[in-house]
Amino acid sequence: MTRLIALLLLAGTAMLATGCNTIAGAGEDISKGGNAITNSADKAK
Repeated sequence: MTRLIALLLLAGTAMLATGCNTIAGAGEDISKGGNAITNSADKAK
């Protein structure tokens, strides 16, 4: 479980670093990262 969380955080950081050109873009990227974490958590149940 710890490995999954670390992987998700790393992936989210990479998405933010590559996709944020504006504040609006940052909000969208954060939202996508949250959705990815939620989906992964649901699959892990």
